[in-house]
Amino acid sequence: MILLQSPSRFLLQILKDRVVSGDKGVDIDCHTVEFDDVRYHIQFSMRNPKVMVLSVALPLAPPEAILHDGLPLGAIDAIKAAYGAVVQILDPPKDCFDVTMKINLTKLPTDEEQRNVVLTRIASVREVVLGAPLKLLLRHLASKTVAPNVDKLVALVHRPNESFFLAPQADKVTVVYPMRFQDSIDIVLATSFLQEFVEARRTAALNNAPSCMWSPVPPLELKGVNADALDANAGFVTFVVFPRHVEGRKLDKTVWSLLTFHAYVSYHVKCSEGFMHTRMRRRVESLIQQALDRAKSDAEKLKKLVHGGSFRRLSMKHEGNSNH
Repeated sequence: MILLQSPSRFLLQILKDRVVSGDKGVDIDCHTVEFDDVRYHIQFSMRNPKVMVLSVALPLAPPEAILHDGLPLGAIDAIKAAYGAVVQILDPPKDCFDVTMKINLTKLPTDEEQRNVVLTRIASVREVVLGAPLKLLLRHLASKTVAPNVDKLVALVHRPNESFFLAPQADKVTVVYPMRFQDSIDIVLATSFLQEFVEARRTAALNNAPSCMWSPVPPLELKGVNADALDANAGFVTFVVFPRHVEGRKLDKTVWSLLTFHAYVSYHVKCSEGFMHTRMRRRVESLIQQALDRAKSDAEKLKKLVHGGSFRRLSMKHEGNSNH
């Protein structure tokens, strides 16, 4: 199984190319989409080649999701903490976007290794913004406390018009995903994948991983949630995260893994579907080749039969003798 990477490779490559090219670059005005739900608008102008304007459009939030000024809870503070003086938040953001940032490349560290760390962090803006409320709750879990002024059940933006839910407690945080897929084949594959995923968690090698459960019906933690938010055709996946899972550097990894869980499942579902299609194509090609080989063999046998037969030509003398 593959784990998705936090930084956007496209965005990171543009940043690195611009740093290397310096004043010799060209104007850039492009759009890109990540995981079908986060859209970026990247702008560079040679009139000011050391400044990049990055606009981010987040997934459309469902009614139950917690937002603050149109952004996930704590997103602005998370951006400031992650990027410092390198990034300036523009208010208001560009039309059709949720946040617009002005990135000053002159304020990047001079050391190449440190500079690459900062660029990678900028390319991970999805994690910084969407993961802000999740990190806030899990950071309190690390200290075995509950974030103040937080409901017993918190809905966070997961995908367009979809939420996942957290039930924070001092000693654990329960995370529940209603799994939805549009394609009927994807539903079947995802359901099978998730059931196997839960079984794999029970192996001895994964004893330290968060416990995982799958259910075709909403778990008790979602009691009282709006029915529209519980419309899941591939069941519900529940993770129980304990303080040991968010200690130190584990926090960022746990946040990213939880934030992209649906994309992780979708990726493997599509890979499975592609693998099966490839196997079926190979099987059909093999059957066709066998039929062609069989037809060729039959044709060769018929040809040998026709050309291999012997016929004796009778002369006039033989014909006369035969009449006597």
